[in-house]
Amino acid sequence: MWQDYVKARIRDTYMYFGGGIIVTAATAAAVFRSPAMLNLVAKNSWLAIGATFAAIIGTNMITHSIPYSPGFGTKQLAWLTHAAVMGAVVAPLCFIGGPILMRAAWYTAGIVGGLSAVAVCAPSEKFLNMGGPLAIGLGVVFMASIGNMFIPPTGALGLGLYSISMYGGLILFGAFLLYDTQHIIRKAETYPLYAARPYDPVNASLRIYIDTLNIFIRIATLLSGGGSKRR
Repeated sequence: MWQDYVKARIRDTYMYFGGGIIVTAATAAAVFRSPAMLNLVAKNSWLAIGATFAAIIGTNMITHSIPYSPGFGTKQLAWLTHAAVMGAVVAPLCFIGGPILMRAAWYTAGIVGGLSAVAVCAPSEKFLNMGGPLAIGLGVVFMASIGNMFIPPTGALGLGLYSISMYGGLILFGAFLLYDTQHIIRKAETYPLYAARPYDPVNASLRIYIDTLNIFIRIATLLSGGGSKRR
């Protein structure tokens, strides 16, 4: 199906993807066991929210900007830092409890595995035309998530924002996973074999890593009954 160098590129991409998930999970567990760190990441002040966004975006941009080279170097260190930051951010999810998180993890694995298989088996570029609608959907879900931070799901408006953020976000990031999986495959197939810079599996893995993390967060929240304390 694919030439050996294409298989190697896709394999390396998914190894970084899996490694990022493991580092994130380990960091989340470690932060949850540290009262001081947990208190820091669980704050809901404007300063804490701003610092969180800055850390996520900053480490992501730094990771993307560093040229890739095989082995362990600056690029890989930045990637580990980004995964650790994401782990700290999602650490408060551990309050949900282990059994629910394990169910969420299994459901996420099933969804990610199924959608990835669909993307691989689908005709080439079938999902690559969804970029525009996905960008618009991301903007809508992002604004709904921000609004939900200030408007609780106790009324019609809050419940609508919650539904867009949770259910709409779940559908959106599932679609993003289809898009990003085909994007990874196409780039692995078309990136020049003897380019000045080698193919970058770290940057490629970050796309599906973010999709998967967003799917997991929403499934875990929905399984826990998040937003169900409505009157």
